[in-house]
Formats: sequence, structure tokens, C-alpha cells
Amino acid sequence: MEKQYSIPFGPETERETRIRRSILSPNELLKTPVEGVYTLYDVFHYEEAAKVASQIGAGLVKLGLEKNAKITIFAATSANWLLVTHGCFTQAMTIVTAYDTLGEEGLIHSMNETEVQALYTNADLLPMIKKVAGKCLKLEHVIYDGEANGKILDELKDEYPKLKLYTLDELKQLGKDNPIDSNPPSPDDFCCIMYTSGSTGNPKGVLLTHSNLVAAIAGINKLLQTIILPDDTLLAYLPLAHVLEFTVEHVCLFWGVSLGYGTVRTLTDASVRNCLGDIREMKPSLMTGVPAVWESIRKGVLSKVNAGSPTIQRVFNAAFKAKGWLMNKGLPTKPLDIAVFNKIRQQTGGRLRYALSGGAPISKETQEFLSITLCPILQGYGMTESCGMCAVMPPEQFEYGSVGSPVPCLEIKLVDVSEAGYKSTNTPNPQGEIWVRGPVIAKGYYKNESLTKETITDDGWLQTGDIGEWRQNGTLAIIDRKKNLVKLSHGEYIALEKLESVYKSTVYVSNICVCADSFQSRPVALICPVEDRLREVAKEKNLGNLDFEQLCTHKDINSAVLQACLALAKKSDFKPAELLSAIVLVPDEWTAQNGLLTAAQKIKRKDLQDKYKAEIDRMYGKSS
Repeated sequence: MEKQYSIPFGPETERETRIRRSILSPNELLKTPVEGVYTLYDVFHYEEAAKVASQIGAGLVKLGLEKNAKITIFAATSANWLLVTHGCFTQAMTIVTAYDTLGEEGLIHSMNETEVQALYTNADLLPMIKKVAGKCLKLEHVIYDGEANGKILDELKDEYPKLKLYTLDELKQLGKDNPIDSNPPSPDDFCCIMYTSGSTGNPKGVLLTHSNLVAAIAGINKLLQTIILPDDTLLAYLPLAHVLEFTVEHVCLFWGVSLGYGTVRTLTDASVRNCLGDIREMKPSLMTGVPAVWESIRKGVLSKVNAGSPTIQRVFNAAFKAKGWLMNKGLPTKPLDIAVFNKIRQQTGGRLRYALSGGAPISKETQEFLSITLCPILQGYGMTESCGMCAVMPPEQFEYGSVGSPVPCLEIKLVDVSEAGYKSTNTPNPQGEIWVRGPVIAKGYYKNESLTKETITDDGWLQTGDIGEWRQNGTLAIIDRKKNLVKLSHGEYIALEKLESVYKSTVYVSNICVCADSFQSRPVALICPVEDRLREVAKEKNLGNLDFEQLCTHKDINSAVLQACLALAKKSDFKPAELLSAIVLVPDEWTAQNGLLTAAQKIKRKDLQDKYKAEIDRMYGKSS
């Protein structure tokens, strides 16, 4: 019998799979990593950092803030982001997160809904504060980090004379001059109101308690503690306003792992000039990332390989196949690593041992490529409402396409989505909507009782909206989002996110939005192409004189990209209904700033479909 990584628990129920729990904690759901740790305040004890956090907390109290006061953090990921957070925790205050890419409307909404009194931000974001401060009804204090432009400071003071401005250093000094004892939170106090980057409507505030986050730390610690080494370092660069980064950094604090801070914009050598990128400079041994980051690294490696001589390409391809075979058999790969893959590893500093992928499904092709050429890419699965933790793949469970077994702090069951054919009785793999329950689950949505009741059942089950299946070894695989299942004209359902994760692996594709219509038999796609790759095709077809926009509209270029997508789809055993019937190459960049991506780099499907409605209609032969 195949080794099992989760076990069934409780009675059988019609239209549901049995509940499954981690084999590491079958009899109880973990609430704490060790006795005595019940809040994030208990986790944070690096001596110097704890001292600074205490000063920040004392400074906030001196400004007049009290227990349970709410402070918005509207800033880029940095050590100070975390220090301000823990400064709030020393006095049982609640942070309210806001992505630094959030627009005016979303920022005003989150600050007014939570009635924040103070805000921490970066100096370069003060122009945004100037735009919103007059509409944030309770805002009294703005603390900023970095060198501010004198003009914007003067304008803020003139326009909002009652608004108090402080540098972070001034706040620390205020706390240093007025020291007070900590006022630690209780486990059920809210540590964070985390606003999702939502792809539709205003962001929603998820209520996370200290006990929620500590349970998440307990779960991931139980699964991964054996792989952590004393000299491990994590490169922190994803938004701390995203639950994945927030939780991972707190697990690292619990482990005592060193954190080094970078940015997405300066991650690789290709992103900077006259210096090393953050990865090579820091040489991390651990790293988290979202699929967009891994796709970028994979395509960068492939680009260098394809630029080499035919001999280099043959050696690489042979070594790639050989190492994949050896890994599958559990055999040593060190000779191949030394001879072929070490040059690739050096691009990430040469020390990377494990990487965790989350935020969205990573394609099998990308996970396999980087696991062979770089280091094992471990999949995780979670959401804000579960503190980012539902399932995680430790190294001993490593396989492609799975997100691992349930974390020991929650339990999972699959509930039938009969109309789409996802049933607990399906064989060999039971399927259905993923429901999760345990001490990590959020208390609900801030000032939104109806959405809370719609999402979390009376007996504590969080309905994730994701479709999953149990594999034979007790690990979980994600198939798609329930809301992204589309029935085509012949009655067959297709899963848009599943298709996107595969098609995005095509070397010509930077980003993609697959569109489907219930009156059509096959999907179409909007594609942001990789310009350098298009130019390679253009050169082969004697079209080198065309600019990028002309390349995107040229039928021969379009055909080449479509054929590459279809070739990959067939290699991935797609059904006929999952094959693209047409594509449009768009020269525009999709970013969070222009409203086409969320801050977590997920596509905003409705906004994209609205923007490119005419192009989608043309692909389907409709008149706009």
C-alpha cells in the first residue's frame, strides 16, 4: 500500500469525503508550537528587535493610542514594517494591512471602515496620504520611514493642520524617552485586520486573532521544523500585507531564522545595474514565491540556455532528463549538479535549499524545471481566512501537482459540486469543494456579518471556493476555483485557472487570461507576450522591421504563439474543450498600478474582460 500522508477522521457523510487530518497530529488540531506561546507577542524575542518594538509601542501610547487601537500599515515590505507591527503588539493594538499598491478608493475604504487613528507609511507614499487624509475621518497621526520631500511635508501640514507627522525615528525616541511596561494581548485579541487584494469590489477585512496566527505557526513548524538549519536565511520580498509572507516571516521568527529584505524590482541581476540582485547578494537558503516569480526565473534560465551553442543545449537537455530520472528513483544527483546545474544555482546565490510556492497554483512544468535545475519547489495552499495555511508539502511528500497534506492545525473535507461532476464518490480520486476547519480559521470579515455567514458555517467550516481532489497517498491537489468553472455550449465544464497555469508556462507568455463563453465550444485567451521571444520569431519570419505593437497584431506571430500554446496543452493531456481556439496578443503591461492585477499579482478577470471586450468578441466572431 502507498504511504499515507493524511488519515480519515470521523464518520462518513453523504455528498462529502471523510474529514482528513495530518498524520503528524491525528488526534488533535494544534493550537501552539510549544507550551507558553499563545500570541505573536510571545513569538518575537530577538533582543535588539524586541527592544526597538517596545520603544515603538511606548511611542504609540505616548501619542494617545490605547489597547485595541487600530493602526494602518501602508508600506512596502521591510524590517521596519515588521518592527512597527510588533510595536503595536507590545501594547495589544491591532494592525490594519494595506498593500502599498492600493489605490485611493481601497485605502480610504479600509481606513474608514476600521476607524484607524494612526498610519505608518513610507516617505515616497506621502503623496498618496495627501490625497486621502481629508477623507479618512479618524486619522490623527502619520508616521513615515525614509527621507521625505520637504515640499510634500509642507503641503500636508498646510492642508491638514490637525494631522500630526512623525518620522519613525522620532516615534522610537518618543518611546525611549517615555518607557512603559508591555501590555500584552490575549489569544483572542485581534492582531490583524488583513485586507484582501480582491479581484472585484472593495477589499474585505479578514479578522485574524493572535491565536489564529500562533496555530498557523504551530502547524507549519510541525511539518517543516526538521529541515531548518541554524544558519538558514530567508529572503523576504513579497508584500507583508499578503498572508503568505506575513505568516512565513513569523514562522521564521519562531525558528530564529535570519531575515533579509529585498524587493521584487531588485530581485535578480537582470533587474538592476552595476550591482548584484537581491538573491545573489544575500545568498538565501530559503525563499518563498508566487507563480509569477518562478515563471520569471524559469524563463530567464531557458533564455540563457537557448542562447548557448547547440552543444551546450544538448548537454543541458541530457543532464535535465538524467537528473529528473535520478530524483524520481531517489538516487544521488550531486555529480550532475556540480557539472551542469551549479551555474544556475549561482544565479540565486548558490545556497538555496528549499523554496515554497503559494498564492496561486504553479504549473507542473515550472515546478519540475526549477526543482531539477535549482532546488525543490514545495507547494503550499492557503488563503487569508486560514492564515495562509491549509496544506503544505514537506520534502518527504515531494511530488508534482500536489499541495501536500493538511497542516496539523486544521482538518479538510471535500464537498460535492455535483453540477460540475466533482463528487466525493469519484474514483480513483474523490473530488469536491475544499472545506477547512480548525484554530487557524479567521473569526470572519470586519463589519460584514452576511459575508461571514455565507463563507463560514455555524460549525466552523470555511468554504474556500476552491475545487480539490484527494490523491491516493492522502495529499491534496487543487483543480480550480469554483467560480472559475465555466460550462461550454456542449455542457462540458472547464477550469480557467488550471488552463492559465499551464498555458502561462509557454515561453512566449508573460501573463494570460483565459476567457470562456457558455455559448461557445472552446475557450480563447488574452496574452501579454514576452517581447524578446516575439522578436526571435519575427527574425525567423523576416519581420524584424516591425515594432512591438505591430508584432502583436501580425497573423504569423499570433499563429506561432497559438501553436506553442496548443503543443503544451496536448503535452499536458488537455481535453479538446480545453484547447484554445484563438488568442489576442496585447502589448499593454498588466500591473496592480493600472488595475489589471491584484497586489498579489493575480489577474482581475472582470476588469480584463471589460477592457478587452472588443478583442474577445472578435475572437468569437461577434460584432461589438
